[in-house]
Parts: sequence; structure tokens; C-alpha cells
Amino acid sequence: MQRQKGVALWRQISDRIRANILAGQYDGTGMVPAETALAQEFGVNRHTVRAALAALAQEGIVRAAQGRGTVITQRDKFDFPIGRRTRFTEGIGEQARDLKGILLSSAQEVATTDVSARLRLAKGAHVVRLDGIRKADGRAVSRSTMWFPAERFAGIDKAFAETGSITRALSVFGVDDYLRDLTEISAVHAEPDDVACLELTPGAIVLVTRAVNTDLEGRPIQFAVTRFPADHVQFTIRN
Repeated sequence: MQRQKGVALWRQISDRIRANILAGQYDGTGMVPAETALAQEFGVNRHTVRAALAALAQEGIVRAAQGRGTVITQRDKFDFPIGRRTRFTEGIGEQARDLKGILLSSAQEVATTDVSARLRLAKGAHVVRLDGIRKADGRAVSRSTMWFPAERFAGIDKAFAETGSITRALSVFGVDDYLRDLTEISAVHAEPDDVACLELTPGAIVLVTRAVNTDLEGRPIQFAVTRFPADHVQFTIRN
């Protein structure tokens, strides 16, 4: 463990245990090793290990079973495909019975330098910004901030609020099909807004995508930064 890293030891340990669970390292027993074994493995005391396990328990990944130890209880992940045509509803598909998009806030604003570049807009151009979450069977599986050229999509916030779907909202503006031009993926620790909106614990890992969608003529119509809880969602990259 890196004691001078600036990240609490219990958080580093919870990250390592989480990674081991995802890698199937404990599948043979269905149990996390005993606290004493983990303390020896990571070179820390049992109180630090307990803090790490408590954080994982709050995330629903493990639970304490009296007289047995710590049981792995992580639910199956949603598989989210990323390809030429990336759609949330179609991507989750039959993996969930109830899919819902919820608008948290919206505004019309001057595009930042980065947003302007992503959407190929002139300096000072306006965009419509949407902040929303998506749920599958009641579980929050993503939190997004999305930008659309205001000249073309003024009112898309209302359309999304009414339909709960970006695809259906775009169709209101005559965009019946669109393509994924770019997807960038990274992983970071959850921020306070992630913790609140995605029902996570501090220190949880989120997968972050930065994506640009275009219409069939190649004109950018949407730039989105979306954050997914790594314990609930995995990506499949498709050609």
C-alpha cells in the first residue's frame, strides 16, 4: 500500500478487494478472506481492514455473516455495449424490466472552449445543457451532463423530461437516427454528486465516458460526459 499517496489506506484496500472480487479471485469460496489474513496481506491493522469492508458493505458488494465472515453479495452487472449506434434503452435491453431517464436540471449557456470544440461550434455559441440520471429496475446506473447546439435543439430539455429518452427527444427535432463518433473512457473515484445521485459510498469507482454523437451527415448533435458505477455496469466495445 502507498502510505504517502494521499488516499486513505482503507480506501486503497477497498479498491484492491473490489478489483479482486471483479476478477473472480474469491469465486471458489464466495467469501472475502478473513480480516486477519487481509491485515497481513496489506500490512495494516484490522481496524483499517474493517473500514474498507464497511465501505464495500455500504455499496452492496459484501455483507457480514455472523459466524462465517464476509460474504460476497455483489449483484450481476449490466452490460452496456458501445458501438456505432449507442443507445441506453437498446443497450440495456432485456437486462432490465423498467428503464427510466430523469431530468435533474437544464440551462441554456455559452459553450465552453471544450464543448465548442466537441460540437464544432463557433466561439460564443449557445448550447442547451441537460443534467440527468438513468435508472434500470430502480437502480441508478448513470449520471450524465449533456450539451446540444441551442440553435438546433432549443427545448430538448422539455422533450427529454417528457419522454425520459434522449433518442425519443432527438426525434422530436427530426433526428431519427444518429451515430457515435467518439467515446473516451476513464475511471475515477466517485465525487460527492456521484455518491448522492448514484447511491454510492465515498471512494467508490465510477467509469467515465466522454462521447460525441453526430447525425447521419456527420454534424455533431450531442456531447455527453456520463458516469457509471463500476460495480454495476461494464462496457462491451463493438465494431
